[in-house]
Amino acid sequence: MILPDFKDFPRSGRLVGIDWGAKRTGVAVSDETRTFVFTRPVITLSKEDVSMAKKIAEIAKAENAVGIVFGLPLYADGTESKTTALVRLCATETCTYIDLPIVFIEENFTSITAQENMGKVRLADIKQRLDSESAKVILENAISVLNRL
Repeated sequence: MILPDFKDFPRSGRLVGIDWGAKRTGVAVSDETRTFVFTRPVITLSKEDVSMAKKIAEIAKAENAVGIVFGLPLYADGTESKTTALVRLCATETCTYIDLPIVFIEENFTSITAQENMGKVRLADIKQRLDSESAKVILENAISVLNRL
């Protein structure tokens, strides 16, 4: 189920963070105490794969997650884009594969922060790791919001 905010989101347990992308989707997972956040390999769809949402649900199940946080790309003025609609659609579809609460958090500038956190790395490494590093930033931001509630 998609929640409107963090108010009713689980206060403990593992979370999955998602940085959705049309070609690559970044994934990060917290530990049960939400003290640490770890990146996971990016999700890419092969010709045999049917759905990004199904893969996200499979990861959430495998990680024993209690909730999923999707980064929501918005324009600087807070309005939604075509990509925002695609992220919402993926989250809605994810609900058909797993019964976990899903919440959105604004993701503006997460890629910049993620790249800064990565430090000096080769261009090939940036392409391979940036999406999941961005998912890590998204999840860390969500955990910070939850800790303030």
